[in-house]
Amino acid sequence: MKATARAHPIQGLVKYHGMRDEQLRLPYHDSISLCTAPTATTTTVEWEPDATDDTFVIDGGVVDGRAAERIELVTDYVRELAGIDHAVRFESRNSFPSNIGFGSSSSGFAAAAMALADAAGLDLSRPEISTIARRGSSSAARAVTGAYSILETGLNDEDCRSRRLPVGEGEDGFDPEEDLRIVAAHVPAYKETEEAHREAAASHMFDARMAHVHEQLAEMTDALRAGSFDRIFELAEHDSLSLTAATMTGPSGWVYWQPETIAVFNAVRELREEGIPVYFSTDTGASVYVNTRKQYVDEVESRIAEIGIETDVWSVGGPARVLDPSESLF
Repeated sequence: MKATARAHPIQGLVKYHGMRDEQLRLPYHDSISLCTAPTATTTTVEWEPDATDDTFVIDGGVVDGRAAERIELVTDYVRELAGIDHAVRFESRNSFPSNIGFGSSSSGFAAAAMALADAAGLDLSRPEISTIARRGSSSAARAVTGAYSILETGLNDEDCRSRRLPVGEGEDGFDPEEDLRIVAAHVPAYKETEEAHREAAASHMFDARMAHVHEQLAEMTDALRAGSFDRIFELAEHDSLSLTAATMTGPSGWVYWQPETIAVFNAVRELREEGIPVYFSTDTGASVYVNTRKQYVDEVESRIAEIGIETDVWSVGGPARVLDPSESLF
């Protein structure tokens, strides 16, 4: 009754904002993302019939408070599905910085759901496992199915689950799964997204976002099918600005961007004026995804590094998966 799983975090392309149901984490609208690799969360869980309490450890530290409550929600749902009442030992490790805007909750809960379900002996598809992961983080549902995925909204687990989206090769030969490169610009400003989601509907910009997001989703789906680099990532760039307008105008006035964030935006726009295919994107945080094609990545990374910002180069990651027992964390 032990299993280890690994999942990649997501970069939101058309991002969700706000939840119609906080307990089940049901979003107001669909959302589309891609997974980033080699960044990953690895999680080992073991059901312990003789133990009395769950233990949760992330990156070597014991988890408590709200973070532990969210893991408990996922764990309890797996217990319910499997019909077991055992305590669990849970240990997770990230290969990238958490809480700076690179989707650590998505890979974290995706790996947790995959490992918990496998250790409990549940025979479930990835879309089904995505409904488990969603209880920890809506974005985690898409990290379960991997690559380019959509989480469809709904009022229950039959409807609100993730699935892979088809992608095509563009007329210029661009393959969204093979040719995308992401220069990750690290801006280490701690952020917290849960409260921003909780108060989303209170922003006067929220209704405006809801009015256009469905068109954004249709455009993004079509752009992915056509394999159009410029359409995909221009849409993602504009969606980042739309999301930020909504978060900044909520009751708490969340402002996640830092001066370094704006400096990256400016560098990207300068590169574009020079004819380089490149677009920026942010989730809820100060760090920036700089999306380009693989033949331009060295030039793009060099320009971002000139600002004095730490960078990594990532590509598109696959779905969450169960690992061999030899890769267990304990």
